[in-house]
Amino acid sequence: MPNYNGINHLAMVTADMDMTIRFWRDLLGMRLVAGLGKPGYRHYFFEISETDLIAFFEWPHAVRIARKDHGRPVKTPIAFDHVSIGVDSRTDLLELRAKLQAADFWASEIIDHGFIYSIYAFDPNNIPIEFSAAAPGVDIRRNPVMKDSQPSTVTREGADPQAGCWPEPKADADLDDTIYPGEGKVLAE
Repeated sequence: MPNYNGINHLAMVTADMDMTIRFWRDLLGMRLVAGLGKPGYRHYFFEISETDLIAFFEWPHAVRIARKDHGRPVKTPIAFDHVSIGVDSRTDLLELRAKLQAADFWASEIIDHGFIYSIYAFDPNNIPIEFSAAAPGVDIRRNPVMKDSQPSTVTREGADPQAGCWPEPKADADLDDTIYPGEGKVLAE
């Protein structure tokens, strides 16, 4: 199995990069660590943590999504519900809530989910965001818990990856390790 080290970046969309920078950098305090651009296109990256980024494409003609409550089912095409960003403590949640409310953004009360405490909000693009702090004494990463009253057969196989579900790569497969240039190449210059 590959060694994963976090979310390199989530790529979102905005029609107004300046508004997005004001929110993510200036209100939430995430560093703007990289930016690519040319007329009609920008791609900027904000640092969530040492291993995690959130990025935005600015497409000037993009239409802001309708506001959709976190975790509420819909009957329309959808591929994304919300993003939850981890913080260290309940104090961080209170600080974020105060910042959001002072800037006239809605922010929920702290919700106790048993394993995390969370607040919910929306960014100026109507992207639903959650901020979560671990609940003391509960670590579902170290101690997975399944409380589904009707888990599927696949779910009952457990938390760890199961071998034999997918074909293995052929030992003699011709792996092309050529690296092709992409849009961000200029960031390394």
